[in-house]
Amino acid sequence: MVDPVSSPHLVGEIGNVDVGTRIRTLREQRRLSIRALAEASGLAVNTLSLIENGRTSPSVSTLQRLAVALQVPVSTFFTPDVPQQRIVFTPAGQAIASLFPHGAMADLAPGMINRTLEPLLVTLEPGAGSGPEAIVHTGQEFVFGLNGQIQYTVADQMFIINPGDSLLFEAALPHRWHNPGHTPAQVLLVLCPLELPRSVIARHSPYQGRS
Repeated sequence: MVDPVSSPHLVGEIGNVDVGTRIRTLREQRRLSIRALAEASGLAVNTLSLIENGRTSPSVSTLQRLAVALQVPVSTFFTPDVPQQRIVFTPAGQAIASLFPHGAMADLAPGMINRTLEPLLVTLEPGAGSGPEAIVHTGQEFVFGLNGQIQYTVADQMFIINPGDSLLFEAALPHRWHNPGHTPAQVLLVLCPLELPRSVIARHSPYQGRS
C-alpha cells in the first residue's frame, strides 16, 4: 500500500474512518435496501455487501458512483467527523488521509460550511488510478502536480502532469487518470461545480460512451 507520507509535509496520519460502515449508515439513513443502493449505483449486490462489511476496499470510481446514488460528496465517505466551521486551516503534514486500493486521498476542507468546491490531495502508487471507467460530471476540474507523474486522459487528449504542471477542463468531458511512473505520485485535485450549492463530487457518474 502507498505510503501517504512519502511526500514530506503534505499528508499526516491515516484516518480511522470505516468507509464500509459509513456507506451502510448513509444507506440506512435514506431507508434504502442494499439491493436498491446497488441498483442506483450500478454495483453488484455482492460487491456492495463486501464493501459495507469491510471485506474489500472500493476504488475511487466506485466511491464516486456511490456518492451519486447517495447524493453526498465523495469526501463524506472518509472525512472524520469534525465541527462545522467557516474557516478551515490545515497545517502542513496534518491532512488526514484515507486509503483506497493502491492510493490515498485527503480532504483539505473538512468541516467547511456550505462548500462550493472540493479540494482533495490524491496520492497514487505506480500503476494506480481512478478506475477503468471514464468519469463525467458537471462543472470544472482543476489538477496541479505536486510529486511524481500522473497521466490524465480528457476526451481524446492525453496530458502528463509533472510537478508544477496544471490542468483545467470542463468536467462534462469523459476523463480518467492514473500513475504511469515507477514512484508514488501526488496531485492537488479541485472539483468546482457550476451549480451551487450542491457538491460537484456528488454528481460524478461513470461515462458510458456511445452505444
